Parts: sequence; structure tokens; C-alpha cells
Amino acid sequence: MLTSKQRASLRGCANQIDTIMQVGKGGIGDTLIKQVEDALVARELIKIKVLENCEYTAREVSQMLAGETNSEPVQVIGNKLVLFRRNPKTPNYDKCLK
Repeated sequence: MLTSKQRASLRGCANQIDTIMQVGKGGIGDTLIKQVEDALVARELIKIKVLENCEYTAREVSQMLAGETNSEPVQVIGNKLVLFRRNPKTPNYDKCLK
């Protein structure tokens, strides 16, 4: 569980990363969950855009993906969301968690 200070720090780090995935009319399926899992292992901190034709809001997508991938929702602004899951083997964002 992230503290509010850690979450704030990760939000700052997330400002510098690009959106790497989109959720559209296909919604949240096994393929998307697998892609999010792989991205979290590789990057730890990921940004996802929810398209207008998606049946869910960005907040709903954030909660569903966080639950499915055991990650932490960091931020939801408009149609973008940020997820974080620490990778103990290759921690990239330890500087943001202090």
C-alpha cells in the first residue's frame, strides 16, 4: 500500500512518461490484462488512456486493472490513468518512493 507522499511522488514521476496503452470499445479482456502485467514488470509505472468509446470510465478501468494485476492506482485525471507495481528485481522508481 502506497502512502500519500509516495503516491504524490509517483505522480510527479508519471508526468515524464508517455502513454503506452489504450483501452477502447473492446474493454478489459485477458489480452489487455496480460499486456498491462508485462508492462508493469518491465516499467513499474505505466500510463494508460481510456478512449471515449470505452464502456467504462477511467476510474473504473483503473480499479479493475489494479485489482487484476495487483498494482496500485496512482492517479486518474480525465481519460488517463497511472498504475504502479514495484518490481523487486529491477526497481526503477525507488527514488520516487522515498
